[in-house]
Amino acid sequence: MSDATPNLPDAAVPSLSPVDHARVLTRVLLSPVVKGPIVRRPRVVGLAERIDLDSAGVAEMQRLRSRYGAGPVQLRIPGRRIALLLAPEDVHRVLNEGPEPFSPATLEKRGALNHFEPGSSLVSSAQQRLSRRPFNEQVLETDRPVHSHAEQMTAIITEEVEALLGHADFTGTLDWDGFAVMWGRMIRRIVLGNGAREDDQVTDDLRRLRDRGNLSYLMPQNRRLRERFLGRLQVYVDRAEPGSLAAMVAQTPAPADAEPVQQMPQWLFAFDAEAWATFRALALLVSHPGAAEDARAEMAGAVPASPGAEAAPRTEGRADAGPAGPCGPRDQPLLRAAVLESLRLWPTTPLILRDSTADTRWRNGTLPAGAGLVIFAPFFHRDDQTLPEAHRFSPELWSGDRDDSDWPLVPFSGGPGMCPGRNVVLLTASLVLGEMLRQRRLTAEKPLDTGKLPGTLSPFHLRFAVRRG
Repeated sequence: MSDATPNLPDAAVPSLSPVDHARVLTRVLLSPVVKGPIVRRPRVVGLAERIDLDSAGVAEMQRLRSRYGAGPVQLRIPGRRIALLLAPEDVHRVLNEGPEPFSPATLEKRGALNHFEPGSSLVSSAQQRLSRRPFNEQVLETDRPVHSHAEQMTAIITEEVEALLGHADFTGTLDWDGFAVMWGRMIRRIVLGNGAREDDQVTDDLRRLRDRGNLSYLMPQNRRLRERFLGRLQVYVDRAEPGSLAAMVAQTPAPADAEPVQQMPQWLFAFDAEAWATFRALALLVSHPGAAEDARAEMAGAVPASPGAEAAPRTEGRADAGPAGPCGPRDQPLLRAAVLESLRLWPTTPLILRDSTADTRWRNGTLPAGAGLVIFAPFFHRDDQTLPEAHRFSPELWSGDRDDSDWPLVPFSGGPGMCPGRNVVLLTASLVLGEMLRQRRLTAEKPLDTGKLPGTLSPFHLRFAVRRG
């Protein structure tokens, strides 16, 4: 079927046939939903890995593009009109033209995030974003590849990784459960302060609220639990421990409608997703020939041998060289690129959502105001009909500046809605990887074939042998 004639502006964007509608629901949209859009369900992720569910979604999107052309194409669910994007220029357009007419505060996102952060910038109106987004950018220092708290972050990471690996020495194995405990302690210290290291309650409360968010509007809000959780965050802001992001929240001027404390759950949420990406990146580095050695050479100040490590991933920000001491944050382009590759290969946000706030015209028709737009990131990241690197570990993809002339790789979304914490996340993840590789020699229990990687990889089932030397 060819595209609708573009000189008919009143024609609607084509809709999927009933059969194609069912195929998209089951092969594309079902996977992110059942795995858990807000907090992952490890057993379901493991099942999705065994049947390579995400590869089926990519293949289905390729079939749609072949049948319907560049798109977009519509599907409908009760009370909702949704358009799937199939062309790279449409992805760039939707991400760049926000929050009007393409708003990040979608119906589904509001339903999910209102359970634990109703005042978040992500679910705010265009007017509210004028104060909330800049506040996020100020505290997270969005434009700085190396955050001003990098020294404190590095010290925390060194201590927590050392404790994790010390425990792993007794068992000889590093698994997800141990890594997740370490990660939670580390992130609470970085975001809330050292006094939060053992505050499992704040993490448990957020997880319970996120569990409810998995069902969006279908689950009633637990306002008492949300108030307790947000109240606990306020305690840490009032305490303002030096070196924490909570201290920066307390010290950063903001208008009342910026809702400073309600921006913090998203940071904890994002760091949680980054744990999955970091553990997968570790599997990539120790499985790919020479990558771990190159990373150690990079940390030691030598020039890495691998072609993908010659330049920093400038698209997400180059880390300025830090002090030469063991606790000084360094320029670690290969480690950052490994994290970006982990996010490309297995996106932690597979569905990037926007809502149209006005009627919009496309090459094949129009979409009305209120329509949802879906960017299925695995399709654009793993489209082997377009990307020769689709299924292999290719850190060189991040060695140069990327712009709208490139095929869209969007691990942190893009445009005005790009994640404001991307540099903090990349810095933190790369420092963790660097410390783990510096302190121990790690071997994947089931090494990955980095030339032919699976469409789905569960971080919850990765295991590594640990040895000194």
